Amino acid sequence: MGVSENPAWLDSRLTSGKAFDGTWSTALASVRDVKEPATGQVLSQVGIASAADMRAAIGRAHAAQPAWAAMGPRERSAVFHRAAALFQQHFAELALTIARETGGILPKGQHEVNESITLCHLAAGLPMQAQGQVLPSGPGRLSFARRVPHGVVGVISPFNFPLILSLRAVAPALALGNAVVLKPDTRTPVSGGFIIARVFEEAGLPAGVLQVLPGDAEAGEALVVDPRVPMIAFTGSPAVGRRIGALAGEHLKKVSLELGGANNLIVLEDADLDAAASAAAFGAWFHQGQICMASNRILVHESIAEGFKARMVGKATHLPVGDGASGQVALGPMIDAKQLAHFDSVIQDSVKQGAVLEAGGTYEGLCYKPTVLSGVKPGIRSFDEEPFGPVVNLVTFRTDDEAVQLANTSQGGLAAAVISPSIGRALAIGQRLRAGMVHINDQTVCDECTNPFGGPGIGGNGGSVGGPADIDEYTQWQWITVKDAPPLFPF
Repeated sequence: MGVSENPAWLDSRLTSGKAFDGTWSTALASVRDVKEPATGQVLSQVGIASAADMRAAIGRAHAAQPAWAAMGPRERSAVFHRAAALFQQHFAELALTIARETGGILPKGQHEVNESITLCHLAAGLPMQAQGQVLPSGPGRLSFARRVPHGVVGVISPFNFPLILSLRAVAPALALGNAVVLKPDTRTPVSGGFIIARVFEEAGLPAGVLQVLPGDAEAGEALVVDPRVPMIAFTGSPAVGRRIGALAGEHLKKVSLELGGANNLIVLEDADLDAAASAAAFGAWFHQGQICMASNRILVHESIAEGFKARMVGKATHLPVGDGASGQVALGPMIDAKQLAHFDSVIQDSVKQGAVLEAGGTYEGLCYKPTVLSGVKPGIRSFDEEPFGPVVNLVTFRTDDEAVQLANTSQGGLAAAVISPSIGRALAIGQRLRAGMVHINDQTVCDECTNPFGGPGIGGNGGSVGGPADIDEYTQWQWITVKDAPPLFPF
């Protein structure tokens, strides 16, 4: 099997080319190898769902959902407490599996499992919360509104943080009474799908309520257009997000999109340069920059630009790159050759357009060295696009107004940050930035599970998931009135 060095719990059912439908009995249309990015070793074979496979899974979820929604809140809550305990119990095995399948360093895999434990505990609390409110009405009538599940929620998740970015939708959607059909990325099917299936299988989730089947665009489109699926939660690229948004609108579905965009880290002239450089390096290079919140642009006041650049070049030169699961490196490989080629084309085009390559810009295998570009400005590809790779784009500014103008030169973004000991000034700048999340004296890669997560424009169509946003996302209002007896009407 190969997905773990201790496969006692993550056994061959997860890699047998089948879907999870409450059991592991449904074979999918075709199979494909899943390779470890760092070594090229085949980790598993994953089944690839066809449109017909997807429609069958939706039918199973649709049939199982009413009984799950009718289950008592304490019984539903208990499933998620047990799931959290299972993530904790198998922590080391799960973290290593994620590191190997995603090409991440081991602490990144550990972070995904830690956050999943938290996500399950948060989901366990949702069924126990008040689900509506009593409304004012006329004499003799009880009027109240309650939150009810959508029914079946389709979740399409990406490769970069596959466990978190799947579970952050799957867990609250299930906890609030929905069934879920999950389509993880075919490059990370175990981390993004079958780990979740295995956990909830053992945690006692009723069969059929969760369906997990990887697939390509054919299966994804079948999920989006099926009338039995009233909501789609998608995390991924703006191009695919636009396609899903258009299809969902055509079929009158609710859609939650989290797409990325430009994220800006602004360093003011009074900042501690060493601390700011450390924050920028982490924000731009962690997990090879393959993060929707990555610090794509580092806006630095011109008076400190040279000193800041020297620090970034020093870090880029000395940070080791290689097999993330080895425990010996800071950056692992890109997810696959296609992603690496796209990122390299962004770097090479940007240099041709006038950016200066200060460090990096080369790769070995799928391992791309941490890269620093200076002289980046609007019109240069690495400024205008989300690179989704390990690059620090250095952009200089003279005034606070110019920094805000540069940062807001985009189609939207998830996160922004401002570094300065002048808290009032930094906050005043932050409040002018077009971003869903703003951090003062931090970098942009921040998420605590309890916060609403989302952004404007291509950051994600203005919606949010997580924390207080989850009940709004995964349920809908239903208004109910009650009278003692039907009145006589003047007809």
